[in-house]
Amino acid sequence: MAEIHTIEERGLKKLHGRDRRSLNLSTKLTANEANAIEAAASRAGKTPSEWAREVLLRSDVVDRHTEMEKHIFTELVGIQMLLMGTLEPLLRGDKMVQDQITILFRQVQATKAAKAQELLEKRAKQRAEDALHATERHSQIARE
Repeated sequence: MAEIHTIEERGLKKLHGRDRRSLNLSTKLTANEANAIEAAASRAGKTPSEWAREVLLRSDVVDRHTEMEKHIFTELVGIQMLLMGTLEPLLRGDKMVQDQITILFRQVQATKAAKAQELLEKRAKQRAEDALHATERHSQIARE
């Protein structure tokens, strides 16, 4: 598990319009890993520290999603909704007329964003519950 060390106590005063960053997270790397990180940071026009911080804080860590990630996920949800709405009748042997397909397209367009948001919120809630249960298990083990 990574170690987190407080660099120094500075109070809650903001720095450059953001909360102060007063914690340090470190890890050991091979020379090849360090070179790869430096190259990726350079390509992004950032320092290795800035680049690594952004990578660490992506959606898997803090549940933030870029606009493009949200858009792609929403479109995938829309495709799933469209397939679910068309495959079932087709597999039963029914035929869909153009008006039915048009209505389905409009329904998917109108509801896919809300459905995608609902799925993301459900996933975040499940992750929070899983983290809570893991913390409770660790606490119980520590007490034993």
